[in-house]
Formats: sequence, C-alpha cells, structure tokens
Amino acid sequence: MHWLHSLLLTLIKYPTRLLVKTKPIPMDIHQELGLDREKPVIYLLHTHSATDLIALQQAAGQLGLPDPMRDIHLAGHTYPANLSLEQPQGLFSRKVRSTAVADNFIEILRIQRENPEMDLQMLPVSVFWGRAPEKSKPGWSDLLADRASPSWLRKLFIVLFLGRDNFVYFSRAVSSQRMVQERGSDEIIAHKLIRVARTHFYRRQQAMTGPQAIDRQQLQNAILGAKAVKLAITEEQKDRKLSQEQARRRAQEYLEEIAADYREGVIRFADRLLTRVWNKIYNGIEVKNAARIRELAQNGHEIIYVPCHRSHMDYLLLTYVIYHEGLATPHIAAGINLNFWPVGGIFRRGGAFFLRRSFAGNKLYTAVFKEYLELLFNRGYPVKYYPEGGRSRTGRLLPPKTGMLAMTLQAMLKGVRRPVSLVPVYLGYENVMELGSYMSELKGSSKKKESFWQLFSALKKLKNYGHGYLNFGEPIHLNHYLDRQVPEWRKDIQQEAERKPSWLTPTVNHLANQVMCRINQSAAVNGMALASLCLLAAQNHALEEKELASSLSHLLDLLKREPFSPGISAPEQDSESLLKHVLSLGKLRINEDTFGRIVSLDEYSAITQTYYRNNILHLFALPGLIATIVQAGQGIEKAKLLDGIGAIYPLLKRELFIYMDSEEALAHTERLLHAMKDLGLLQQQGRKIVPAQRTDPAYLTLTLLAQTVQQTLQRYAIVLTVLEKEQSIARASLEKQSRALAEHLSAINGVQAPEFYDKNVFASFINALKDNDLVGASEEGGLMHTVQSAALKELIVSLVNADVAQKLYQLHHSEAQIDDKAEGQ
Repeated sequence: MHWLHSLLLTLIKYPTRLLVKTKPIPMDIHQELGLDREKPVIYLLHTHSATDLIALQQAAGQLGLPDPMRDIHLAGHTYPANLSLEQPQGLFSRKVRSTAVADNFIEILRIQRENPEMDLQMLPVSVFWGRAPEKSKPGWSDLLADRASPSWLRKLFIVLFLGRDNFVYFSRAVSSQRMVQERGSDEIIAHKLIRVARTHFYRRQQAMTGPQAIDRQQLQNAILGAKAVKLAITEEQKDRKLSQEQARRRAQEYLEEIAADYREGVIRFADRLLTRVWNKIYNGIEVKNAARIRELAQNGHEIIYVPCHRSHMDYLLLTYVIYHEGLATPHIAAGINLNFWPVGGIFRRGGAFFLRRSFAGNKLYTAVFKEYLELLFNRGYPVKYYPEGGRSRTGRLLPPKTGMLAMTLQAMLKGVRRPVSLVPVYLGYENVMELGSYMSELKGSSKKKESFWQLFSALKKLKNYGHGYLNFGEPIHLNHYLDRQVPEWRKDIQQEAERKPSWLTPTVNHLANQVMCRINQSAAVNGMALASLCLLAAQNHALEEKELASSLSHLLDLLKREPFSPGISAPEQDSESLLKHVLSLGKLRINEDTFGRIVSLDEYSAITQTYYRNNILHLFALPGLIATIVQAGQGIEKAKLLDGIGAIYPLLKRELFIYMDSEEALAHTERLLHAMKDLGLLQQQGRKIVPAQRTDPAYLTLTLLAQTVQQTLQRYAIVLTVLEKEQSIARASLEKQSRALAEHLSAINGVQAPEFYDKNVFASFINALKDNDLVGASEEGGLMHTVQSAALKELIVSLVNADVAQKLYQLHHSEAQIDDKAEGQ
C-alpha cells in the first residue's frame, strides 16, 4: 500500500501547491527549538493527511529541514520520515481510527537500544488551516473549520478556502535516547508517548486558535446572571427609580456597548490587508522574544499583553505579530472614542472590547465591565490592554493607570482557574504617523476627536515609515508575584465582591511600576532614535557626518559592552550603514560644503525628534550622568562619583522607569566605567577619572552623553530652587511655579523640547522626592524644604549648564515672586 500512498501524493501534490501558501512557525527553528541538523528526524503529525504532508513539505523546504516524504535509514533499515496518531474520519462516520504509531514507536525504541550511539529526533508538527476557534453551537461554517482528523471531503473544502491561511507549527523535538530512559517496557513507553503527544496537540490547538467561542446569547446570560451584576441591577433600580426590566435592559445595553464580537474571518481579511500595508509603509517589522510567549501559551497560561502605547498603529501591529507568531489573537481593551462608524464595528469583530474613560459613580457599568473581563480570563481568552491608558505624546512612558490591573487582580481573587501572566511589550517605530498632532497637543492645541475622516486622511498620507520594532518583555507570573508580595493573598479568594483587601491598592501600584520597568527593560534601539539623541545634544543641533557616525559607533559599542538589560535589542549593522539608512528616511537635513557633509535638525525637527530620543533616554541616563559628573569637575575620584550617582539615581529611576534598584545601579555604573574607559570616553589619571582628551573624537561623544541628561537635571534644579525659595509650599503650587519657571527658561535658552515643562515629569519628580524622604511635610499638608533637599539642590546645580545655574541663582535671590510668573498658566 506504500506505493499507492506515494502515487496519491504525487497526483495531488502539484494542484495542492497552487492552492496552499504555508507559514512555518517558528522561523528560526534551529535556534529556538535546538534542532540538530546532523541527526535524523521523524516528523510526528496528529492526522494522516496527504494535504498536511504537502504543507509540511513546503514548510520544511523553507526552513532547510529534511523532506518529510523521503524515507530515512536507521541501522540498516528503511523507515518513513513521518508518523501520525490518527486516521481521518470516514466520509459518513465521525469515528476516528488510530494508526499503527504504537508499533512504530516500539520499533524505534528497539533500534535505539540496539544502537545506543544513535539519536533520532521525533519532531511534533501541528498543521493548521485557518484559525477559527471551536464554536459552542455548530453551524454551516463548521464545514470549513479545521478540526482534528476531518474527512477527505471536508479537507477538500478546507484546502480550497483556507489554503492561503496555512500554518505549520514545529515543536521541540524528543530525543530517542531520552525516550529509552523512561521507566517501563517498550510497549508502556510507546503508549505513554502517544498520550503525551495527544495532550501536546490539544494544547497547541488551544494556544493557536484560542478557547471555544461563546455566542451572544450565552454571553448575555453569563454576564447578566452573575451575582455581582444582579446586585448592581437591583441597586440601579432603587437609585434611579426604574422597573426591574428597565434596569436589566440598561445593563444589557452596557454589555452591548462593551463586548467584542470576534469573527475569525475579519482577522484573516485584516491579515491580508495589513500585510500589504506593512510592506508599503515599513521596511520590516523586527520581533524579539516571541518564543517565551509561545511557551506560556503551550503551558496553559492566561496571557494578558500589557504594551506601551505610541501610536494607533499599536492596535494593529501587535495583533498582527501575535497572529503570525502562532498565538491566539487577543481581545483588546480599546477606548470608547474608537467606537465610531465604520471602524468601531470592524474593531469589535477583530476582538476589541470598549471601555469608557471613567467608571466613576456608575456601579452598574462597573459591575458589567468587571464581570465581562472575568469571563474572558476564566474562559482562557488572551487579553490586551494599555497600562498607560493613552498614547504617549512625548515618547516617554506615561505614569500607568491602575484600573485594569486592579480589575485583573480582583478577577484572580474571584478564582481564575489558570495561571495568569502579564506580558510587557515594547513597541517602537522609526517614524510615528501621529507625531505632528502630538506636537500640536503639547503646545496647547486640543486633542482632535477620532473620526472616519481623520482616519481616511491619515491613510492617504501613508509613506515609508522605516522599521517597526516589537519586543516581548519578561512575563510577570501573577500567582508567583502575589506569593512574594502578599504571601497570604489566597485567603481573600472568593470573598464578597465589594470587599477590597487592604493590600490591593499598594500591590497594584507596585505591580504597575513593575510593568512599566519591564517594558523599558525590553527596549528596541534603532538608528533614528540614536541619531536624534546625538543631534539634539549637539551644539546648534548639527554634526559633521563623520562625527555623527563616530558617536553612533561609540554608543553602539557601549550598548554591546555593557547593555542596559539582557532584553534590549540593538542594530547589528555598523554605524556607517546605520546612518545611511537613517538619512534615507528623509527626516534629517543634509548640507554640504567644501569640508564635507553636515547633518542637522531644523527648528521643527529639533522638536519632533525629541520623541524618538525619549524612546531610549532611559538606556543612556546612567552613562549620561557619569559623563556629566566627570566633565563638571574635569575629573573626579571614583568614590565621589558613585556618591553623586547614588544621590541622583533614585530620581531618574522613578521618572524613567528604570528597573534596577540602587545597589544594582551602582554595580551597573562600575561596569559602565570600565566600558567607557575601554572605549576611550574616560581615562584614569592617578586616583581620578577624567574625560577623554578634547582632541579625541571620544570627547565629543562624552559631551553628547552629558547633554542627554542636562534637561532632566535642569528640571530637578528648578523644582528644588522653587522649594528652597518658598521653604514651605503646597504641592499644586510647587508644580505650577516650577512649570512656569521651566517654560520661562525654555524660552530664554532655546530648549526645544515640549516635555521640558510637561506636568507628568514634574509630578513624577515630586513623587520621587517624597518617596525618598528628601522633602518634609508641613502641618498644612504641603511640602517643606529640608537639609536633604538643600544638599541635593547644591549637587544638581553644580551639574547644570552655567547659564542655567546663573539664572536660577538670580531668580532665587530676586524679590519678584516666582508664583507671580505662574499666573495664568
């Protein structure tokens, strides 16, 4: 019969190839799965299917793997290179028959025992046609749903309609040497392997397509029938003087406003459309660390994606990447402002669920939303929400909103049955499409309401946006996290829904900070961000091309020698190639004279490029602070340098969401000092660390590094100057006066960075002063100048540019009140 099967494959191979477009997962199979090219491979599939084998053959060819249709030779015998667990269903019967795979396993185990030096790799492969989740109620669409072991007729329709959506998913291989080490006879081991394989294929299906879909009536019954929602309906009825039916109808309307209406067909259509869009506007999308998320999904974790928010493109890009990495697409928390015609309905069918900006005072809406979120978690739907709450207008991470995180922990207290993991995601771009509107908003323009025409005008402007970057950060396993933070948290499981544990608020605040730190911990460095960092720090925002290339080289080398964290990614190409790519994007001005080419920023670009610099500012905060302290005194002893770093670092950590504690930061600083000396940025002269010689190209890079933190230090000096002048001041007044003074200095000194007087960065710094006990508290609840804040001011003012220090001194000793300047701000 082997010849008959080969003939069948030959007959259908070529027409099938015309219908099938295969996407192998993962693409880097040897590195991610540790597959050895030198050892023989037998592929293990779930179902014995000619079309699955043809798809597998295509995928294997793309990855440079052995042909699954060619026999392999083991110990002088010939064996098929593929095995399957099940035969397809019969045409008129749903009964599934097993194959002779148990006998095949027993034979492999026997050969392995006879040839201990042999090591066969058993490679599980899952073949998917489309990504439709199983439905709770069967329908005609199930004819095209790719279920386990379909009949040949169903498979024909599946290939005809879903052949362009074929995914071949490879898993980690099992070694035959390891197989024979299991306890028991070969028969027992073989049957154990089959059980494990069945479980593996089931979990892979769940991870790829998601849990069983729930229809709208079931959803309504589940949410409106929940205890918490029933209580809220009763309370709404009493408070609003409504009938029970009116109150229930209001809850139903809230649910319809909130709930997603996921349709797999919309996802497949969006995949085709977005593939064309990405190819048009991006030079490529670089993805890092997806393997760790696939492992979570395979192990049955409830996955909650918590990305930073740079652009409206984030919604599409992250879901697109998740889809192509072989993971179930998430349900996405989206602001109600995006629920406008016609995209609101499209987003909803793509998995978006909508939430209002504020739940305050609406207990019924809150109860419905919480119950919906808990249902998603309990049924195993992956979820995505943005901890910042909105898009960053400055390129920095925004202070996190804690509402969704609090509801996530509260859901766990009601008994989520699966382990829950938060997955931080860093998103970065070489060109953000909304940057112009961001700059206008930072200058005071009101935010434009999203609309179809606004979207249409944005689409018309689509152009080359360079590269997109998406790095999955280190997951936070919430069960383990709570075990460390609140060891007895499980005692509060299944308590009354309205009861809020005393530990919840501080734990959520700490968790929110951890999420933001882990996002920054997995930053993606790109050429545009590095070039912007250098040019914004340069005098007149201009550098000779060779100077810029030299500084880029130093910064890249510094990142490689002493990386900020293991999770960051940096360009692999040399500085000249990187700069050439950046210049090709047309964002920087190039002038040429008899001495060479000059790269610069015009007045507008000097503002907009701060966005890209801010994306990576946290990576260079410590090197920049080192450079500032060393240059300020033209040399300093290591102990004093570390004391200065230790005093200022806690403030930088809070503002820039840096993950290291003070001890780790000082250890990182010592390693940075070695790296900066190796690169020639710093030199050791006796007991002092001094800057590079002024004639050395490295001196320019050191100066640029120092300038990257200059504006941050100036803001600190401003706040501390106002505090010292007033001695005791209400927090709101301190923020108001500091911002007014910052805006004044910005106008005088030509600081072209809107975030220089942004309220978020001032609020963050004042919080850091309080948290580190650097300010006192007055009886009226205000903030007081202290000996500690005076010492910090003296240190920071010694590090800021001389003209700024002089201006602050004049303002401090003038009779005019700073708060007079704040009037009208």
